[in-house]
Amino acid sequence: MYKVAVLASTNGTNFQSLIDAKKSGVLKDNVELCCLVTNKECGAIEKAISAGIPYYIVDQKGESREEFDDKVMTILDEYQPDLLVLGGYMRIVSNGMVDKYRNRIINIHPSLLPKYGGGIDVSVHQAVIDAGEEETGMTIHLLDEGVDTGPIVLQKSCPVDSSDTPEILKEKVQALEKEWYPKVVQLFADGKVTVQDNHVVIHE
Repeated sequence: MYKVAVLASTNGTNFQSLIDAKKSGVLKDNVELCCLVTNKECGAIEKAISAGIPYYIVDQKGESREEFDDKVMTILDEYQPDLLVLGGYMRIVSNGMVDKYRNRIINIHPSLLPKYGGGIDVSVHQAVIDAGEEETGMTIHLLDEGVDTGPIVLQKSCPVDSSDTPEILKEKVQALEKEWYPKVVQLFADGKVTVQDNHVVIHE
């Protein structure tokens, strides 16, 4: 069984897409969503409860990044996940955690990286509109020690229309995220993703 742990801090939109993909068969029987870890009360917890997935809230008050991640890794050690999936996880992961799960942590970003890296949520979409971009999209990438700088696994794009608001653009990009995040997780579970010289190779 290929175990997937999800780290989230917000509404859990991407987490729900994984749950839905499991129900629909996009995520196959060899994939288990083993747990949710979050740093605060958030919408993702409700989705975990509804799906019967164990969840953990790790208190971040007064903790350094390393101390916090040590607590998270202690929880994860119980499950021995094969892959960590970040979905709206509003924390920068420590170098120690990146190193422990090297090439086994994926994140999703609402732009075509390296453009607009480091931004979050609607601020990214506003920046895209302000720059007059004709297309935008989403990027799924491996985590490294930087912010939104890890090797790119997959990018998918959508057009930016003159009438688009940041909220409309967010909906377009989230539709791509919901479709492709589960598919990428399945690629990992099927052993079709490898990293060579800091570049991702997807095998047929």
